[in-house]
This record gives sequence, structure tokens and C-alpha cells, in this order.
Amino acid sequence: MLTRAVVLKVASLPPVRHWITRGRPFRKLVDRFVAGESLADALRVASQLQSRGMNVSIDYLGESVRDRQMAESVVEEYLRVLPAMAQQGLDVQVSLKLTQLGLDIDEAFCRQNLERIVQQAGDVGGFVRIDMENSIYTQRTLDLFYSLHDRFPNLGVVIQAYLYRSEADIQQLVACKASVRLCKGAYAEPASVAYPKRRQVDEAYRRLMRNLLLHGHRPAIATHDERIIRDAIAFTRENNIPPQRFEFEMLYGIRRDLQEQLVAQGYQMRVYVPYGEAWYPYFTRRLAERPANLFFFLRHVLR
Repeated sequence: MLTRAVVLKVASLPPVRHWITRGRPFRKLVDRFVAGESLADALRVASQLQSRGMNVSIDYLGESVRDRQMAESVVEEYLRVLPAMAQQGLDVQVSLKLTQLGLDIDEAFCRQNLERIVQQAGDVGGFVRIDMENSIYTQRTLDLFYSLHDRFPNLGVVIQAYLYRSEADIQQLVACKASVRLCKGAYAEPASVAYPKRRQVDEAYRRLMRNLLLHGHRPAIATHDERIIRDAIAFTRENNIPPQRFEFEMLYGIRRDLQEQLVAQGYQMRVYVPYGEAWYPYFTRRLAERPANLFFFLRHVLR
């Protein structure tokens, strides 16, 4: 957790941000994790993944929007993404952040924006997943999700295993038959709200995963951890849970070999495909959350 906090702190420094975002040598590194800056880029990547037996969840990158006009422009972009995915014959799913839709501006405004997107998704047979941000937004995100869930079954949410509160949150979400994507958590959080040690996070993830696999509504097991994936497969076999009742989810550009292996074994795989100009926060979280990503970055920079 300390490494993650340090990496994110360093990445937030203006000179470092300028160095990475303006340096042409970094473009190939960014392209490893981000599909591109345009919707056309994201659709191209999505089609390539679909041809290899994978579904996608497209994310128009952005967060912490504090301008109404900018939030409305995000909504308009998602209203373009959804029919474009349908026209291309993709399994339609998008991911979004509530601060991108104006949660920090006004909650009613944010709810209205989210409702427009979810309604459009329903019109094309699609699904919307609310990404979870750092812990100061957890309760507000869940409150907004619950306010729309009864009317929109095509709306799901993300739960982060490293938060202490997540066990209770999972119980409530399972009870209302909500669709949950389970991830470990990528933000730097204090020990007062999140498990500080990797081993503790892994144990929490396994507990929550087993609950979702047994009782959840088509959960998404979002991890690149091979040990946890093996545990998930063993658990589903022991409990006669068919592959159609859940899916694995991974990030674009990470463990592509494992993605291919799981598809070959008959498991459902969904790849989180981000695009857009506001890629820097997403990119730095990818570096911070896995040592392998950071080492890959440093090798490229130092060679």
C-alpha cells in the first residue's frame, strides 16, 4: 500500500505529469493501457477483442468534473458510445464514474445525467456499470445506485475488496439482486478504512468473491491475480456453478495471455477498455497498483 501511495503522490507532481503527458517516448506505454483518445479507437480495439471471443466494457476516461457543461459533454459522449457499440454488433456495456457526471456539483444533477445514460443503454439492450472511486464517494455512489436500481435492472456497481465496509455492502447488494463487479481497489486509502497489507486484501477478496459466486447476480470477478483466478475456478467447480453465471474481467493491456487462456477454457471474459484525452489519472493508477506495471514502465524509461 505504501508503494501505491508513493507512486500516486509522485505522479501528481506537476513536473512529473508534464514530463509523462508531453513526452513522446511515453506514448507507446500509454497505448498499452489506453485504447486511444477517440471513440473510433475504442471501437476498433473492442472489435479486435470480440474477434478473440471477449466482451468489453468501454470507459470514457474522466473524473472530478466540477463544471456543468463539461459533465453534460460527458453524457453526450456516452450517448454516442452506446448506439455505436450496438451498431457494431458488440455486447453493449459501458463503465463510468459519478464524479465525471457531476457528483461534486450537485447530486440531483448527477442522478439526472446517469439516468439519461442508463435509459439510452436500455434502449439498445445495453448495461451500465458505475465504477467505484475513492472511499469518500463510496456511500454516495451506493445511495445513487440504489435510488435507480429498482427502475433500471441494467445498472450495476463496483465494490472494492480492500475497504473494511465491503463485506456489509456485498450482503446488501446480493439481497437486492444487484450486479456487482468485484475488484481489489486501486486508490491510496488510509488504514482506518482499508486493509493496509496485500495479504489482507487478498483474503478479503476471496471471501467476497465466494459470496458473490454463490449468491450474486452474474458477478464480474475483476482480477489479474492468477492464484485468485485458480481459486475462483476451483470454487465454482466444487459448487457446480456453471461458467455462464459469472464472468472474469481484466483491464485492457494487462495479462493478455491470461485473458486468452480463460477464453480457451470456456470462461466468459470481459475487458475494460478505456479511451479519451483524460487518461493520466487512470494510467498512473495502473502503474501504482501492480509492481509489474511499474517495472515495465521504468524499464522502458531507463533503457
